[in-house]
Amino acid sequence: MNEIDIRKYAQLMQELNLTKLEFSVPEQTVRLERAAEAAAVQPVPAQAAEAPAAPAAADGHISVTSPMVGLFYAAPAESAEPYVSLGDRVKKGQTLCILEAMKLMNEICAEEDGVIAKICVTNGQMVDYGTELFQIRRDV
Repeated sequence: MNEIDIRKYAQLMQELNLTKLEFSVPEQTVRLERAAEAAAVQPVPAQAAEAPAAPAAADGHISVTSPMVGLFYAAPAESAEPYVSLGDRVKKGQTLCILEAMKLMNEICAEEDGVIAKICVTNGQMVDYGTELFQIRRDV
């Protein structure tokens, strides 16, 4: 078995979200494994991907920033409704969006109750660490 064949099987594992693959060829057994976390396609728990402490903007809004570099997704699927829209009331812990980083889907959740005052990025946009994603007006 050569390196090119092994790479083909590794690519197949990634495409099918497999964590283990074992097969035998004459006089050889090949076993490929990768960490289960790398194969996850479900969102990780919110605690693992919470944004840094949300600073209060000068006008009293809470700024929700990206905790990582990744792709911003406003909805759980291409044809689905977005998690939140402008003017929506949100509760602490409610999912606001998903950031995809290294094939992992990370839920970004609201840190406080409030109302979505501004959506700062567009669906499918690449964001950097610290990019402002939302402004939330605090509930009074």
